[in-house]
Amino acid sequence: MVGKPVEDFSLPATGGSVFRLSSTRGRKLVLYFYPKDNTPGCTQEGADFRDLHKEFVRSGAAIFGVSRDSLKSHEGFKAKMKLPFELLSDAEEQVSGWFGVIKLKNMYGRKVRGIERSTFVLDRDGLLAREWRAVKVPGHAQEVLDFVKAL
Repeated sequence: MVGKPVEDFSLPATGGSVFRLSSTRGRKLVLYFYPKDNTPGCTQEGADFRDLHKEFVRSGAAIFGVSRDSLKSHEGFKAKMKLPFELLSDAEEQVSGWFGVIKLKNMYGRKVRGIERSTFVLDRDGLLAREWRAVKVPGHAQEVLDFVKAL
C-alpha cells in the first residue's frame, strides 16, 4: 500500500461533522486506528498524540483517531481526554477493512475480532507515505511525529 493513493472515504466525526478524506488534500494526515475508547492503551495513545498535537500542526499535519466506537462514546472520550483533534466512528468497519486493521485477537483466552492498533501517514497528495502495524504505544506518537517532520 505504501506509495499508493488512498481511496476517498467519509466517516462520521466528533463535533457533529463528517470527515471526508478528499477534503484533507494539501495537508499531511495521520490516521491512527485504535481498539476502544477508555481502555488503558488507547487512553495513553490518545494522550500522547494530544500532547504532541501542536508540533504535528506546525509540521503541516492533521491527526484523526479511528475506532469502531459510536460517536457518543467518542464524544465522551474526547471530552474526558481533552483531545484537540476529531475522532472518527467506523462502526461498519468500512475504512478499517480497507486498511486491513481488523484482526482476530486473543482476549482472555477467547478469539475476538477487533482493530489492531495501527497508524498511517498520508502525504499532501493523498498517497500512503508510511504505515505502522501492531503498534506498541510507548514512544509511538513521537516516532510518527519524527516521520511527519521529515516528510
